[in-house]
Amino acid sequence: GQSYEIRMMGTARGDPAEGRRMVKSVVRVVFHDRRLQYSEQQQLEGWRWSRPGDRILEIDIPLSVGILEPQIHPTLLNTVEFLWDPSRRTSVFVQVHCISTEFTLRKNGGEKGVPFRIQIDTFGAGGKGDPPEHLHSASCLVKVFKPKGADRKQKTDREKVEKQPAAEQEKFQPAYESTVLAEV
Repeated sequence: GQSYEIRMMGTARGDPAEGRRMVKSVVRVVFHDRRLQYSEQQQLEGWRWSRPGDRILEIDIPLSVGILEPQIHPTLLNTVEFLWDPSRRTSVFVQVHCISTEFTLRKNGGEKGVPFRIQIDTFGAGGKGDPPEHLHSASCLVKVFKPKGADRKQKTDREKVEKQPAAEQEKFQPAYESTVLAEV
């Protein structure tokens, strides 16, 4: 339920005299692990059945800047889409309403949680009768926990790294304030 900002970066394309060119971005929360990707539809259906009326992903419209026509599909619980102008400042705030442990086999607590991937696919307007032109895709890995669980996970991860020899510690990526999505 926490809102997270995704800054949409773009540059003006083409001749400014042509007018503004809007693009459509589709944001999805999907499974990162390949083994879960094969059963993604069944997993999402199970989640829908256990949480009727809830969505996995939503746009926090009051916080978002520069997005037009935000849409949610009633059947695609993990997908949102919107239009935006690549030449203007645009930020979409998203909320993920499921946690990584909802898709693990519950044994006796302390589940590791499955990694999700936030993926953003951006399309240009297609011509008459043509499909939209795919412009770009990017994603990043995320794990979603309840607030106290996230604090506990960060603490145990930090302690594990600190116990490693200095040479091993260098292999870990340092913490950053923001994440740059990797091109897919």
